[in-house]
Amino acid sequence: MKSKTWVLTSHAEHYAQAAADAWGGTVERWQPQGNGAPQFRVITEAESIDALLPPGDPLSQNNEMWNKGGCARRCNGETELISRRPCLCMQQFGEDWYLLRQDQNRKDQVCAATSRLNVILPDMPDMGVWRAETHSFYAANEWAGSVDMVLSGTGGKGLVPVLLRIEPRTRVAGGKTKHFPVVVVEIRGVTPRQALTGPLPTAVALDPGGAGRLALEVGPSDRPDYVALAEGALTSDDVRDVWRQAAEARHVHPKGEDPLSKQLMEIAARKDQEAAEQHRAPEPDEDGAYEAEVVDDAEPEPVAAGAGGWPAITEPGSGARR
Repeated sequence: MKSKTWVLTSHAEHYAQAAADAWGGTVERWQPQGNGAPQFRVITEAESIDALLPPGDPLSQNNEMWNKGGCARRCNGETELISRRPCLCMQQFGEDWYLLRQDQNRKDQVCAATSRLNVILPDMPDMGVWRAETHSFYAANEWAGSVDMVLSGTGGKGLVPVLLRIEPRTRVAGGKTKHFPVVVVEIRGVTPRQALTGPLPTAVALDPGGAGRLALEVGPSDRPDYVALAEGALTSDDVRDVWRQAAEARHVHPKGEDPLSKQLMEIAARKDQEAAEQHRAPEPDEDGAYEAEVVDDAEPEPVAAGAGGWPAITEPGSGARR
């Protein structure tokens, strides 16, 4: 039966109880279809759940047919993997075999699109992955696109924060309106730019937008002292180069929304102000006098002596001496 909220099942009762505590619902004993061992189940009150994609390729997809004896068919669309024969459903019912899934009287005669996504539920007890499973045709296409996009950026390394959300949808075809739920996998707490530029730091993946963002600002103890580098810079452009260095190392937010970025911006603005003051022409005061230049009490530099022992001087606009 399709559910509007998430259903979690486990052989361990305390796992199911932890899920009920987190997302609502009541723990009950549950007997899976077929000859499976009894388990515990909780029908939660949550339409969405925070999760993490683990390293590697977390998605498995096949067309499958199950009966009391277990999995009778598992097909990748071309080859039935158990018998190693060409797609059996296509042989029996033609290229449009999957349309039989819409017929309640014949849907058990053909395979169902089966997608399984390994996820980590960070607030659940113990270590390991949970398996999110759906038989939705639409989810099969959307999950593949989402996961492939993330893997293209991370190379299957590191954790990726996602939101598993049950979305109600409507489809009108053949003069009939059909309402059905689809499980959607969305990137959570980070932008696509962050998710696709390489593996995220673990602290960011575990708490994106919160303490995870602070990890972007604080980072490891051996990271460069960006503030000191900025203070020692000569120009504001040099300070901006320091910020770019921090951004490439993922120690600041790409949009400059973190405290370190703002501090570097303030230093850059101060450098611009100092440069403007240095190049500003002197102006007289109300009495027409110019402010005297203060010089250090250092030893005077030696100059060549002129006639009679007087220092040699040069007339303005002239190379002549006297």
